[in-house]
Amino acid sequence: MFILLVRYKCKQGCRENFYDAIRKNHIGELSRAEEGCIRYEYSFGVEVDELLLTEIWRDAEVLEAHRHRDHFARLGELKAEFVENTEIEKYSV
Repeated sequence: MFILLVRYKCKQGCRENFYDAIRKNHIGELSRAEEGCIRYEYSFGVEVDELLLTEIWRDAEVLEAHRHRDHFARLGELKAEFVENTEIEKYSV
């Protein structure tokens, strides 16, 4: 099982716009519907412009398949528009 803790440092004042765009593009729903996705949840961080994502995937194969989905590419486009920096912590359990 793989756990990813993702911290998006959004451009100033863009956190809500980023989160709204994620929701309008159904990024979370499409990711949760993928085979092997155990958890995929967004939450607001303590910092004003911080959005957090917790992902849990069954194994490396499904995580790799996730990276090739259209909605993953769309998330990358949204990040380019709204995000200043992304930090990812990855754990294998």
